Parts: sequence; structure tokens; C-alpha cells
Amino acid sequence: MILKAVSFALIGLVNTAVDFVVFTAARWVLLSWPIAIDGIAWAVELCHCGSQRTATLIVANTISWSIAVSGSYVMNSRLTFAAESGGKLKLSSYGMFVASGIIGYLANTTTLVVAAAFLPDLIAKGCAILVSFVVNFSMSHFVVFRPRRPPLEGAR
Repeated sequence: MILKAVSFALIGLVNTAVDFVVFTAARWVLLSWPIAIDGIAWAVELCHCGSQRTATLIVANTISWSIAVSGSYVMNSRLTFAAESGGKLKLSSYGMFVASGIIGYLANTTTLVVAAAFLPDLIAKGCAILVSFVVNFSMSHFVVFRPRRPPLEGAR
């Protein structure tokens, strides 16, 4: 279990770098390309749901999270949880991994907001990272990549 946690953490570091680089690139594209600027402005005006800056950040973050969570699933399937997954990529496991990632994101955000009421922001963020690591690892270990029991003989 400790080796799995270390592997999961190392993949998380790679995933964090991918997330940041893709976010930065997506944000640059969204702020630089006229069609992207116009598209986001149109969407914000249509829904009356915030500023163009906020919408740009949300779109860039959604793009980066989607790519990062996909890469994380592949790396964890092939490395950290290879014994449980058989090293195979499955759409159903990917769906569970994405759902567990959303749960980790919500745990991170909730911890950050609550901890920031009592601690400096950077320490609160550190707490949030630790909580989301535990949630994401637990969801991956016990839900997404849990060992499957072989079907009983003669059972349908």
C-alpha cells in the first residue's frame, strides 16, 4: 500500500505539472484568439453568468483538468494499479476515475474554504492538497481499481 501511495503521489506530481502547463496554454489561446474571445463573450452575454475573465479561467481549467485526469487514469492504470486493472484501460473504470476526481476536487475546495477561515491561505491550500490526495487515492484504490472477484462457476 505504501508503494502504491508513493507511485500515486509521483503520478500526481506529473499530473499537477500537466494541469498547470495545459491551463497556461489554454488560457493564452482563449485570451489571444479572436474566435475564442468572441465565443466566450457570447456565452457570458447569453447566460448573464459572470465576467469574461472568470469564464475564460473556468474554460481553461476545465480543459486542463480533463486532459490531466485522463493522463492520470492512464498512468495509474498502467503503473500504480496495474495488478488491479490488469494494465488495461476500460471505459467504465475511466468513468469511475473521472467521477472520483470530481469528488477529490470537491474535497479539495471544501477543505480550502473551511481551513482558510482558521489558517493562512497557503497553509489551508496545503491542507486541501493533502485531503484531496487521501480522497483521490482512496477512491482509486477502493472504488476505481479495486480487485474484482472472478464470477462463480455456473453463475450468470
